[in-house]
Amino acid sequence: MRAEELIADPVALEIFRSAMTAVAEEMGASLARSSYSPNIKERLDFSCALFDHTGRMVAQAAHIPAHLGSMPDSVATAIQQFPDFAPGDTVVLNDPFLGGNHLPDITMVSPIFVELEGEQRLVGFAANRAHHADVGGMSPGSMPIATEIYQEGIIIPPIKLWERGELNRAAMALILRNVRTPEERRGDLTAQLAANRTGIRRVQELVSRYGLAQFRALCDALIAYAERITRATIASIPDGVYRFTDYLD
Repeated sequence: MRAEELIADPVALEIFRSAMTAVAEEMGASLARSSYSPNIKERLDFSCALFDHTGRMVAQAAHIPAHLGSMPDSVATAIQQFPDFAPGDTVVLNDPFLGGNHLPDITMVSPIFVELEGEQRLVGFAANRAHHADVGGMSPGSMPIATEIYQEGIIIPPIKLWERGELNRAAMALILRNVRTPEERRGDLTAQLAANRTGIRRVQELVSRYGLAQFRALCDALIAYAERITRATIASIPDGVYRFTDYLD
């Protein structure tokens, strides 16, 4: 079925939407349960989402809007930096100028492949962002009153922390040497990887159920539906000038 036909089938589309959202929620449960720091395990300062093979967000868990709003830019950066993704790769980054928030928010992006007729086919990406308790910088917690970004902690450009399933030990050592709590960071980074691997397995199961063509058509239909209801909501706002006042202490 084409995307247009799937939009017209609300039952099929809702089943798929619920399935993809459940995958993102399960990623979050995996991250919370396997993380080391209270920041992630107890404060739940993380977000998980799924993207199609072109990098468009398809589903997200009910996590943190500030993470989810900018996460697509981090995924786009990873795709641009590494057009040769392979199964088992995972890119890590936290650069605010490449889609990140502040430096403690570290993003992981993993491609999702399925094997069809002996060939590995890219079907999407699993991604998550988590607030690490310390990433170095001039004060513990890495949220100082800084005058430049270099005072806030280590800046991680897009790098493959895992390549074809193998840990990039040099990159991990570099990150851990620049933080105050290296073993906690190692544990949380590994928990983020576990979350993405959960997403990979579940999406592979969905592709097996629907078939690749139908899976991609459903992703297209879901994005088209989201655009339609967003446009309708904006159109319902009366024309005019709107003002508000906000405060930040």
